[in-house]
Amino acid sequence: MEIAVIGGGAAGFFSAITAKETYPHATVVIFERSNRLLAKVKVSGGGRCNVTNGCTDIKELSNAYPRGRNALKKAFQVFNTSHAMQWFECRGVPLVIQADNCVFPLSQTSQSIIDCFLTETHRLGIKIETGKGIKTITPLNNQLAVAFMDTQVPSKLFDKAIVATGGCTRREGLEWLEKLNHKIQDPVPSLFSFNMPTESVTRLMGIVVENTRVGIQGTPLKSQGPLLITHWGMSGPAILTLSSLGARLLNEKGYDCNIQVNWVNEKNTAIVMDTLTRIVKGHLNKLLSNVRPYFLPERLWLYLLEKSGLSATKKWGELGKKGMNKLVTILTNDVYSVKGKATFKEEFVTCGGISLESIDIKTMQSRVCKNLYFAGEVMDIDGITGGYNFQAAWTTAFIAGKLHE
Repeated sequence: MEIAVIGGGAAGFFSAITAKETYPHATVVIFERSNRLLAKVKVSGGGRCNVTNGCTDIKELSNAYPRGRNALKKAFQVFNTSHAMQWFECRGVPLVIQADNCVFPLSQTSQSIIDCFLTETHRLGIKIETGKGIKTITPLNNQLAVAFMDTQVPSKLFDKAIVATGGCTRREGLEWLEKLNHKIQDPVPSLFSFNMPTESVTRLMGIVVENTRVGIQGTPLKSQGPLLITHWGMSGPAILTLSSLGARLLNEKGYDCNIQVNWVNEKNTAIVMDTLTRIVKGHLNKLLSNVRPYFLPERLWLYLLEKSGLSATKKWGELGKKGMNKLVTILTNDVYSVKGKATFKEEFVTCGGISLESIDIKTMQSRVCKNLYFAGEVMDIDGITGGYNFQAAWTTAFIAGKLHE
């Protein structure tokens, strides 16, 4: 059996290894358009590679995917985070689960994952051809004719093919698959930070607030977690998750909206008021600048006081009801104007791709082209930040690599 794997990234390598282990006598070839293999794996997680998430509850795990949730709920029955961790550790890559449930190689370098894949493909005799972009796939007598972008390279026939080309930034990049009658969901960016060119909060760049709640004003979309203030706006897990949840909506808005920041992650304003009231009673003669509620970073607290129109030299006992209300509002419903996005270059994630309506999720086989399978982000599946996107790649690639009818 001749098997073509199109794409030399995470899903491509994982599906190729699975296919070769499932069919030892098959010839498996990975075709990569560029001259670089596993490029996104290399740079992901700041070069450490967040391989998966420590969550083992399938329902909870599935909820981390704004697109593909129900399909993955079924797929995770076959291959989930526990299987993925075992897969890597059995192949000599010890892992560590952080406090935030993100899973990294113990070595803290993505090279460990890359070396594992290259070692496994070499051991199994999987062929790798770089600089080989695919132009078309054509069904032919129960096989698939694969034509290359380089017209000097002759077309090749394969019994099976797995498309694992990753996220595509433009619809045109999916036209060769659309021509086979696959339904396409327009790709738009996901997992990006927010640009705030008109907001003075950027002067606080580098500050991290560990426990926030953020939302897009006028929508029910909300997320929580650490927030990082940058020189261009805001980032961190809370913002990245919100961008994933609102990927299509934000695209439609032209990335022009307001976000609401709850700096203390407390929805009940009465509780916040009670906390501030206790501070007043216990620190009547202390300056606002000297007592920070919820242990907020000092520079942020001084900024919020300034934004509220409250003097840092005012005493807590002098606040009054109006001043207290100002503080509650700024702590729980601070509003910022977003005017654009900033993506993470090679780490980009896309919302969209091959519609799951065109794929049998039990096998990852195309519903409109026999013997053609899909794996990874080329499908309309994407997750929030935290190792979820790599897990979707491992899961779909494992199922696709089995090449079941």
